[in-house]
Amino acid sequence: MAILPGSTKDDGTSAADERTPLLTSPENGSPSTRHDEQILPSDVNGDLKHSGNLNTAGNLDDKPMPYVQILLLCYATLCEPVAYFSIFPFINEMIERTGGIDKKNVGFYSGLIESLFSLVQMVLMIFYGQAADRFGRKPVLIFSLAGVSVATALFGMSTTLWQMIAFRCLAGVFAGSVVTVRVMLSENTTKITQARAFSWYMFTKNCGIFIGPLIGGGLANPATEYPGIFTAQFFKDYPYALSTFTASAVCLTATLSSLFFLKETRIRKSSGGASSEPEMSTWKVLKAPGVAIVLYIFGHTMTIALAYTAVSPAMQYTPVNLGGLGFSAKYIACTIALGGVSQAAWMLAAFPLMQKRLGTGGVLYLCAIAWPIFMAAFPVLNECLRHGWIVAFWVIGVPSIIIGSGVSMAFACVQLCINDISPSPEVLATVNSLALTVNSAMRAVTPVAATSLFAVGVKLQWADGHLVWFFIIALAAGLNIAFPFLPERARDSPASRARANDE
Repeated sequence: MAILPGSTKDDGTSAADERTPLLTSPENGSPSTRHDEQILPSDVNGDLKHSGNLNTAGNLDDKPMPYVQILLLCYATLCEPVAYFSIFPFINEMIERTGGIDKKNVGFYSGLIESLFSLVQMVLMIFYGQAADRFGRKPVLIFSLAGVSVATALFGMSTTLWQMIAFRCLAGVFAGSVVTVRVMLSENTTKITQARAFSWYMFTKNCGIFIGPLIGGGLANPATEYPGIFTAQFFKDYPYALSTFTASAVCLTATLSSLFFLKETRIRKSSGGASSEPEMSTWKVLKAPGVAIVLYIFGHTMTIALAYTAVSPAMQYTPVNLGGLGFSAKYIACTIALGGVSQAAWMLAAFPLMQKRLGTGGVLYLCAIAWPIFMAAFPVLNECLRHGWIVAFWVIGVPSIIIGSGVSMAFACVQLCINDISPSPEVLATVNSLALTVNSAMRAVTPVAATSLFAVGVKLQWADGHLVWFFIIALAAGLNIAFPFLPERARDSPASRARANDE
């Protein structure tokens, strides 16, 4: 990340010590003192402002957070989870009815559709990052939001299985909002305020994960579910259109609010007045010091989360004698709701304070220690039910969900690490696109692999059906092995901040 001086002269040059490092040279990683070209976001008055990096003589890190811009970006964040999760309640039924697929094969095609969505995102994510670095954040964001709005609406109009696949892949094509929102949040905040902004961002994503299924399930089959209201033949011919149209409307409102009220954060200022192109290729960014290990830690963290998210509902539904908890749909919903509320509380109330006190690396380290313990609780809960220890089950189970949900802070931590490890503000979007490419790849593979391993364990009844939990616990523990390799500047500890301020 750039270290920008705190004040400017009338001619736009720095009033700080000329020896202050501004940009890292992409060729050799040494500090560059080029003052003729900076990338500076603009504030609400159009003036040049700090790009959210380390404090210097002008104390720019003390500038207040632009709340309106952050809230607009958080609203734009809703689109991806709402569009992604809104089809989950009805997709299996839609495949069976619209595609004419036998019940035994429905699961395969639903998994195929979601895997293809993630694979398309994976292929295009880097291109969106490069486009955001080259043309600006806002154009890419508006284009992506508008495209997702259209593709989501069209999905509900599908009349064949191949149309479902095509429209879902089309939604994956417009993946640029995931990159640009993260980058614009970083460029609208400082070292002091970015933790709070990203806690709001993660909270909003959780809201999207909650709202999406409500829209999809609550508005599917309206002619049958609400016969006195939706009497038009259209709703009988297209029973899932109302769900996808409503999800599309959420995306459309985010598109319009971003178009009219969101401000571009990437403004080039060069000595000749003309824009210059990003200096680093994607390969050079990947080879920059610390980038590869941070991307690995990001991918490792996402793999743990995706494996748990895929296995947990299946384990809760599975009978106790096969290794599950034997929960009804009501209890599963309550467990998910409790976890969601707990995650929101950790992100909003605890994370900003803990990150300020312990640093990004300190919070991530605590999550890495807690994660395998949290995962180990699930086979223990099954054993409690097997032996009739009901009181022990509730004493262990409820606190495990509430306290264990704190590991969700790791997601915000790895995002802040990605921002801090960027070799230059010019390629911040490229670094984020590399991370999201890793995420899309993991999302395309991990859920299927985890649920398959769970099914094998249940079938073989090895260790009472807990095979998959041994794997997930080992995976979570492995994060502690990778953590020591996290670069110092990505840890953002209080000590490193003090050293930076002294310098």
